[in-house]
Amino acid sequence: MARRVHDSLGELEVPDDVLWAASTARALRNFPVSGMPISQHVHLLQGLAMVKSAAASANEALGMLDGAMAGAIRAAADEVMAGRWDEQFPVDVMQGGAGTSTNMNMNEVLAARAQQLLPKEAGETVIHPNDHVNKSQSTNDAYPTAVRVAVLLGQGELAGRLDGLAASFERKAAAFASIVKLGRTEMQDAVPMTLGQEFGAFAATIREDIMRLGEASKLLCEVNLGGTAIGTRINADPAYGPKAISYLSQLCGYELVQSSNLIEASWDMGGFVMFSAVLKRIAAKLSKIANDLRLLSSGPRGGFGEISLPALQPGSSIMPGKVNPVIPEMVSMVAYQVIGLDLANTMAAEAGQLQLNAFEPLIAHNTLTALKLISNAVGVFTTLCVDGIVANPEACQRHLEASTATVTALVPVIGYEKSVALAKAALASGRSIRELAHEALPGVDVNMLLDTHLLASG
Repeated sequence: MARRVHDSLGELEVPDDVLWAASTARALRNFPVSGMPISQHVHLLQGLAMVKSAAASANEALGMLDGAMAGAIRAAADEVMAGRWDEQFPVDVMQGGAGTSTNMNMNEVLAARAQQLLPKEAGETVIHPNDHVNKSQSTNDAYPTAVRVAVLLGQGELAGRLDGLAASFERKAAAFASIVKLGRTEMQDAVPMTLGQEFGAFAATIREDIMRLGEASKLLCEVNLGGTAIGTRINADPAYGPKAISYLSQLCGYELVQSSNLIEASWDMGGFVMFSAVLKRIAAKLSKIANDLRLLSSGPRGGFGEISLPALQPGSSIMPGKVNPVIPEMVSMVAYQVIGLDLANTMAAEAGQLQLNAFEPLIAHNTLTALKLISNAVGVFTTLCVDGIVANPEACQRHLEASTATVTALVPVIGYEKSVALAKAALASGRSIRELAHEALPGVDVNMLLDTHLLASG
């Protein structure tokens, strides 16, 4: 079954069981590109529904929208926020028009659903997607505001996951505090440290990134809602923007403010460039940590073997008993993807012309995708990998004693040149620094000197 709908370009048919209408139907015809509907970005639907709800409240408060109509639009928006109508948002994420297709998909769904929810006493009232749901708005202020809200919602989830990962590393740091091991620089033996210190550094860098994420998020709290098409406020009451933003802040839980220059805010993507860069920073650090864990767990007998990762699945179809570090590998793959998305965001931000950036749908898709990828990867990284890491103290001690790292403790006693000679002798003979030092330094309590140095390092 189908029904006839129309827009400014004419009539067409849409399935009878959908809430959307002509604009959405045209978008489905025009953009069969990625196969990924906007409904995969739940926060985007929530953010845009929040914008529409806030707009209805502001228009009602200013006497520009009937109370029953505004209430029905809010009720429909609440349902979208709750995820009830996700299947009604089929428009592809790759779309021209600066987000118009997404905005109209939401307008049409809310108009149709609000019509169903309208009290009977409203009589013959007809809720129109443009005249009522989109009242006082343009795609060019409603959509960018919604994208910012969506990213803010997503970063809140990511921050929570990162906090959990940092806490897991902190627990391991405490558990491994007394395990002395070999520190390495440039893949070469360096000086002693503890395994706890190594894991504590992982926790510290994640804590830093949580702070950077929060700082970058503040840039997205500045929105251009109320500027309409290009920031001149055409077709909107000057009081509408601040009022709508106040309602929107209550809905999303973030303190939003209207941009001081709405013309600039209509095309500027600088906040997204900064936020995307922070996601890239997080991705790079996560991959670095994942690679370190792969190295530290390498082996189990032919590598470092200083830690053991949880065994999650057989690692080979031909090599019996092989277990691969699959979770750290996945984390690095996610990182590489996020880094690529950041480059695309940079190019899209640069490509905007004059009073609008038409490529914001790509920035929205990439940023929300990066948030989802990192958040999911961090959750898995924490529960399936870091939480289950076990230290191998014997391997840590063996590598340390076999290295030349401990010779650094002798420099204050015998000087740099003699220490170099001792290190070379150890490498040439295969004997330990401790053993050679006993012979070269009669009368010196070598064990006390070396062990004190190791304890101090820890």
